[in-house]
Amino acid sequence: MNAIALPRAQPSLSDRIDQGLFDAIYSRSLVYNTCWEDPAVDRRALALGPSDTVLVITSAGCNALDYAIAGAGRIVAVDANPRQDALLQLKLAGIRELEHGDFFRLFGEGFHPRVAGIYRDALRRHLSPFAARWWDRHVGWFADPARSFYYHGLSGIVARVFRSYLRLRPGLGRAIEAVLAAPDLAAQRAAYDEGVRPLLWSRTLERMLSRQLTMSFLGVPYPQRRQVEAQHAGGVAAFVREAVDHVFRELPARGNYFWSVYVRGRYEPGCCPEYLTPGGFAALKAGRAARITNRTATVTGYLRRSSGPISRFVLLDHMDWMSSYHPDLLAEEWEAIFERAAPGARAIFRSAHRRPPYLDTIRVAGRPLRERLRFDDDLAETLGRDDRVHTYAGFHIAEFPS
Repeated sequence: MNAIALPRAQPSLSDRIDQGLFDAIYSRSLVYNTCWEDPAVDRRALALGPSDTVLVITSAGCNALDYAIAGAGRIVAVDANPRQDALLQLKLAGIRELEHGDFFRLFGEGFHPRVAGIYRDALRRHLSPFAARWWDRHVGWFADPARSFYYHGLSGIVARVFRSYLRLRPGLGRAIEAVLAAPDLAAQRAAYDEGVRPLLWSRTLERMLSRQLTMSFLGVPYPQRRQVEAQHAGGVAAFVREAVDHVFRELPARGNYFWSVYVRGRYEPGCCPEYLTPGGFAALKAGRAARITNRTATVTGYLRRSSGPISRFVLLDHMDWMSSYHPDLLAEEWEAIFERAAPGARAIFRSAHRRPPYLDTIRVAGRPLRERLRFDDDLAETLGRDDRVHTYAGFHIAEFPS
């Protein structure tokens, strides 16, 4: 299969306005209030052990905590957005100072009636100066039972809009709850096919999904949207419809906390990330949280300023937009990765493209990335089918030379 070269079409005036507005908001906002990558898939791809050092892009910090629970020896979480680091710092402070009940109310329910006092008396002193200033202004996001933490931040705004949409269509809201509560996959599939699918895919929703502003608030920049459109004749709306069909027809919904949190505004005790479970929280509190180091930095910036081999890299999907906006910086990033990768290291990343063109265009030491790395496409395809988020066309597992 040959790599697909995307045409360098210019964004429309509407797209440029939407992206400009997003850029202005992004520069001072928390984008992700929860991670949108399935760590159960990551764990199977990474095969983490106590000798592993993991470099992960922070996002909301959920998966860095997951890797610590899974037994990785050291986790370094880096993110260029200091607000994402501030969120991980708040979680780490909560693990250090709180019991599970209060911690779950904050980060599970997204609401705690005593959050102001808890923050002031127990959490704030563990934060960096920037994080303390940020949460001084935003800790109220946890104070409103009607608008939980998970309806704040840029991704939370989209979730809040969808929640308002469901209020206008109560039949659809009840049908979605029936899917989430279905006792088995057969009942779930029937509830989705009969109750949700006929009502969900309206022209209004498809128009909203097709707007670049909506995609930007979900962390999908214009180049990544172009990659989706290049592979789906129906555009972004068709891709999202295909992904949602797969999630709710092929995978059990009762444990799919990724989608349920944005419908409900909270996690349930039996449907939540591992760090929120009693066992996961206990493991972190007993010492595994201390394995996490967090930094506000780019991947390249961190690698250039630190030392020691790294055996696992979790790169999310940032290469989609870097390859379009800053291909020279992406090449520099991979040079730094190769310099620090332990023999036989492994990297995982996601993409809007099944076969990302940048693997053929980004060159390190004169050779394309696709030639310098060994890809386990069979395992990646298997794991991609099990991904409970399922909003990426490609999941990729790459191994470095031994």
